[in-house]
Amino acid sequence: MVNLLKKKQQRTGSVLTTFAIATFSLHLLVLILFISQGLQIRQLSLRKPPTFVQMIDGKPIAATDDLARDPEAIRQFISKTMTSMFNWSGTLPPKNFEEVTKPLPDPGILVKTSQGGSQKVTTSSWVASFALSEDFRKGFLSVIAQITPPEIFATNPNQAMSAQLIIKRVYPPKQIAPGKWRVGMVADIIQKKRSDNRTKITTFNKDLLVQAVDSFAYPLDENSTNLQKAIYSNRADKLEIYEIRNLCLLDEYSNLTEEQLKQCTNRNKSDNFLR
Repeated sequence: MVNLLKKKQQRTGSVLTTFAIATFSLHLLVLILFISQGLQIRQLSLRKPPTFVQMIDGKPIAATDDLARDPEAIRQFISKTMTSMFNWSGTLPPKNFEEVTKPLPDPGILVKTSQGGSQKVTTSSWVASFALSEDFRKGFLSVIAQITPPEIFATNPNQAMSAQLIIKRVYPPKQIAPGKWRVGMVADIIQKKRSDNRTKITTFNKDLLVQAVDSFAYPLDENSTNLQKAIYSNRADKLEIYEIRNLCLLDEYSNLTEEQLKQCTNRNKSDNFLR
């Protein structure tokens, strides 16, 4: 009888031990699953949103490669940025219908120059400069300030001037590295005095080096100003200009060798971004 009770107690203890081990194993498995799911959710939260590279006809297409950009989108980015940079009307872009008929004068924005002083650039130039890389933007704005006539901001009609960039050609982008392109542009900057329509034409033939950049969060509508929205629109293409050189026109642009480009660069070397 005693032996039977001992055997029964051993069987009960064995069942409880097995149940405890199984329960512990199940809890451990659930914990591992929770940790795995948590890591996957964290990776998803850190993943960049897809890059939309096609901005033609309002139909963006997600790229499989973060560094891929459509050639026509690059050309349009160059044209839009340079036009905004050098179209100086002396007035601010209209925000409503009333400002279309009565545009507000552009007060300009002061930037530091290489000589140590400060000069004005137009508001449109300052906004367009956010399409440049940060290390290039400051120096380029300094040059723009030095070549911007003070008459652009004059309220006296007899002194006022305007300027416009006339683009003749934008060459197809040539890839020079993953996510980087060289784009040639042939254009003229035409400055006109409003009182007598006298014009001054400055050749603007440049090689623009462009690179793909990461996306960033869109500013909240309720917290963003018109100026912030304008700046964001210049970054929406996920491209930026990181250098501007003199354009070499020794031969057909797309067929230039590296040696020809080197000769042209040495011949056109200048301390300024513009020549």
